[in-house]
Amino acid sequence: MSDQKTKSTKTEEKANGIPKPTSPNSDLKLDYSSFWNYSDAPESSDKVVIEDTYNHFINGEFVEPEKGRRFASVNPATEEVLSQFAEGTSEDVDKAVKAARKAYKNVWSKMPGRERGKYIFRIARMIQERSRELAIIESMDGGKPIRESRDVDIPLVAAHFFYYAGWADKLEYAFPGRKPEPLGVCGQIIPWNFPMLMLAWKIAPALATGNTVVLKPAETTPLTALRFAEICRDAGLPDGVVNIVTGAGQTGSEIVNHPDVNKVAFTGSTQVGKIIQKSLAGTDKKFTLELGGKGANIIFEDASIDQAVEGVVNAIFFNQGHVCCAGSRLIVQEGISDRFIQKLKDRMETLIVGDPLDKNTDIGAINSKEQYERIKTYLDLGGKEGAVMHQSSCDLPQNGYFCRPTIFTNVSQSNRIVQEEIFGPVLTIQTFRTPDEAVQKANNSPYGLSGGIWTDKGSKIFNTGQQVRAGVMWTNTFNKFDPTSPFGGYKESGVGREGGLHGLYPYVNLV
Repeated sequence: MSDQKTKSTKTEEKANGIPKPTSPNSDLKLDYSSFWNYSDAPESSDKVVIEDTYNHFINGEFVEPEKGRRFASVNPATEEVLSQFAEGTSEDVDKAVKAARKAYKNVWSKMPGRERGKYIFRIARMIQERSRELAIIESMDGGKPIRESRDVDIPLVAAHFFYYAGWADKLEYAFPGRKPEPLGVCGQIIPWNFPMLMLAWKIAPALATGNTVVLKPAETTPLTALRFAEICRDAGLPDGVVNIVTGAGQTGSEIVNHPDVNKVAFTGSTQVGKIIQKSLAGTDKKFTLELGGKGANIIFEDASIDQAVEGVVNAIFFNQGHVCCAGSRLIVQEGISDRFIQKLKDRMETLIVGDPLDKNTDIGAINSKEQYERIKTYLDLGGKEGAVMHQSSCDLPQNGYFCRPTIFTNVSQSNRIVQEEIFGPVLTIQTFRTPDEAVQKANNSPYGLSGGIWTDKGSKIFNTGQQVRAGVMWTNTFNKFDPTSPFGGYKESGVGREGGLHGLYPYVNLV
């Protein structure tokens, strides 16, 4: 690790606004001075060209915004402006929807499935060819560690396009005895935590089933979506099949409420999802909503403790906790709780927080100043609610939005930090005695997106897993994704499924 591990400066504390533990190692048994020191290993961004301004991608070309409005996207690790992007208005959205409708009627819906599959396959190959550039941009624009962008995000993006390219000419096997027909124009709105992956989840099945797309990326992370637009253009995708309009919430609202959009796909906060659901009530538009989560990670006393500690670290600190299905609630059996928490604290001390482009970095930058302030608010709230906070003793960069990995003990079910989605590297810890108590605590949440079970007993896996109301359950692992597997939740975590065969249903009418 860097020598910064042992430094502490008032400048750093003031710049980041999160108080540093006064004696962070007082309850730890390890001698951290004996750890390895890591030299810097930055990924070069010299070959990545970022333009000063970017326009909408409509009907196969980049076009100026109708009203000339623009907004800036900031690198959260440096607080420097990366570029200026077009802000979409109703006029821009209408132009994109018309282009998508024309492409749907004249080209894409009439094209044989095997030909559509060739385009999607070509896009997947080009994503692989440009994977290094896409990974670097994803880390610069979003703040996530380059190891995650390079080894997880971009490979999964390509895998989703490969997977749905294979379905394009086999839809009759996906829906035996039924005739699938495309819906038309799909309006899609994606979040900032996995910009390229969420794009793939939505665009790939839409194209495979014969629909055309108008997509809006998050206002803090539009860069890779516009790189994807270049890939579509270079792949020879017919004009208007994929259109990308950048902007903030108002732009997304224009897409959702456009009368010529046939299907809406949204991934984001539960609050916005409720607004979208209300606005679509009474219309004939199909919709899928993948919303918030507060995943419960249940650790039984017979689990492999060291393996489970690694799983917990991956569940909550992966992508700075900016994961809707993060295991943000740890529920550990009472008999091993003290030992488990101590091991978790020891493991947290080894995590490196810093430059997202450094290959040593485990936890990168919080995506935006707004989200950073939100996390700080919850850290303060946890203390006011009587919880005990522990953070790792690492130093933070003086610039950018960074947060130390954090755990809260002495929490109850009624605490807001237990009930509400924080969307940061913050874990709450509760204990249980019996499996029934673990299930009761896991289900005592307005969310139902994901969960985890750690045990060496198959019977516990099936018995507990069947009782936890979550759309995705992992066993002795966490945050493992595959394009063949459906993803979605219950309760306030959303409506519908994405991925796998199930991900085709929202994009077809069955006759």
